[in-house]
Amino acid sequence: MAPMGDNVVVSNVNLEKLLSMKGGKGEASYANNSQAQALHARSMLHLLEEALDSVHLSSPDVPFVVVDLGCSCGSNTIYIVDVIIKHMVKRYESSGYEPPEFSAFFSDLPSNDFNTLFQLLPPLANNGGSSMEECLASNGHRSYFAAGVPGSFYRRLFPARSIDVFHSAFSLHWLSQMPESVLDRRSTAYNKGRVFIHGASDSSANAYKKQFQTDLAKFLRARSIEMKRGGSMFLVCLGRTSVDPTDQGGAGLLFGTHFQDAWDDLVQEGLISAEKRDNFNIPVYAPSLQDFKEVVEADGSFTINKLEVFKGGSPLVVSRPDDASEVGRALANSCRTVSGVLVDAHIGDKLSEELFLRVESRGTSHAKELLEQLQFFHIVASLSFA
Repeated sequence: MAPMGDNVVVSNVNLEKLLSMKGGKGEASYANNSQAQALHARSMLHLLEEALDSVHLSSPDVPFVVVDLGCSCGSNTIYIVDVIIKHMVKRYESSGYEPPEFSAFFSDLPSNDFNTLFQLLPPLANNGGSSMEECLASNGHRSYFAAGVPGSFYRRLFPARSIDVFHSAFSLHWLSQMPESVLDRRSTAYNKGRVFIHGASDSSANAYKKQFQTDLAKFLRARSIEMKRGGSMFLVCLGRTSVDPTDQGGAGLLFGTHFQDAWDDLVQEGLISAEKRDNFNIPVYAPSLQDFKEVVEADGSFTINKLEVFKGGSPLVVSRPDDASEVGRALANSCRTVSGVLVDAHIGDKLSEELFLRVESRGTSHAKELLEQLQFFHIVASLSFA
């Protein structure tokens, strides 16, 4: 994409069309940079299985429907759907029921690289209309019918009362849009000089918080119509332990330190204007438990079975922690995987390349402290109907 004029902001209308994890299978692609998410998801499996134990077992004549919201395009989503279905099969069998047929919907924004995801799907274990039992017994195959569902999860995606289990991991911290006040130079919430709210003013951070809570309310309203009565919802998103929204924890270290400094480098080197930098903000908000809880309680449709902050570990997966350049590269790839598409659209591919090279060199010179300090916390919520 050609670099945009200096006064063009990636408009909010476009965020939904544009936002995606980096597709394909290259070095900075999500498919090759989601090991940390995989490790964090696996450390929470016991909480997911606990949530699944409360799902009502409906008649085996009706397909059991699982949805992964914000599935992205790596193998993590396939692994999780597999875990959910195997756990439910065990529950049906131990209750003396025949397992039903299973259906899985992989949902994300239309800009998601669904092609890469579909290529990763194992073949359906269905040789000539065999039974679900035979499907489930055959390893390396999947025991469910799969479909992709493009669209924003802040709106309706499925028919009423059609879904048994909703799962969403590492997605709900993405805002549906940038709060307009944060990009408006006349507003007190204008986030001058920054590309994220870590360390920003209270009014910038509160604009983000309000947007997050508005979005989460829309998400819950849509799911409250789509979920079956005995269904369950398991949600994981970036969270923070601090009460103060300007302290964004791990997300703050990822986007508010070396990434921020790299933007400042481009400004100081005259490669972009200060205004160009100020018009770019990362649309992510790591909520506190309280931020999250207020929305669930105000909505009133759901009972909170579990709501806690879970220590997820570092987003940097490196094989040689003492190799500073590997740490720098991991930081750059980590930032690029999640924000590269937005950065490319804002300043163009060439300057984007320059930006991430600076993130890498800054990460390399701060490798030791990055490995010690960069920790993600996640909010884990298990909800069912009140």
